[in-house]
Amino acid sequence: MKTPRHQPEPPATGTRNISRIVPDPTALKALAHPVRLRMLGMLRVDGPATATQLATRLGLNSGATSYHLRQLAQYGFIEDAPGPSRRDRWWRASHELTSVPATESEGEALDLGVAFTQAALSLQVSQMQQASEEYAELPAEWRKASTASDVIIPMTAAQAEALTNRLTEIMLETMREAPPLGEPLPAGMAPFTVMLHAFPYPGRVPHREEDAGS
Repeated sequence: MKTPRHQPEPPATGTRNISRIVPDPTALKALAHPVRLRMLGMLRVDGPATATQLATRLGLNSGATSYHLRQLAQYGFIEDAPGPSRRDRWWRASHELTSVPATESEGEALDLGVAFTQAALSLQVSQMQQASEEYAELPAEWRKASTASDVIIPMTAAQAEALTNRLTEIMLETMREAPPLGEPLPAGMAPFTVMLHAFPYPGRVPHREEDAGS
């Protein structure tokens, strides 16, 4: 999940802290790979796993899977986890969220942020498509809880940023009150995905002045 520049206040009494990582540009470049994004998501949602288990789920060979896991570990996204035996190496996600603040940088830092956003969007579209295919088979209560909607509102940039901050804080507040992923959940609970995509309507905001002549 990406979050905007706003950093939420500490959780209220009775809620839990949400661990997060804010990767630097080099780490972000390493994460902006579709396989690594999927691996990290699996470890966060389903809990610890071995390279062999992830390779089977992803349809990859164990060598490639181990390489991607080492890259994730090198930049602090995953870490060793206790396992049932010493023969296999188990991995777990180090944090619940990856926060990528909206950048005001230019040049390579901006390019890396765009590359990560494109990789994350590709994965999200794939997940939304799979959810759509499974929708008809869901129990009625989960169909009622699901939605695919969009709203277009005239706003200033400041108003738009305030709105995305509010929506993000609502999601984080709900997350703080929920049990962590990667562990057995209480009866009736399932991982529920909320994707926030907020952007100016394409083609309606003039280009930056420095880009006008390019």
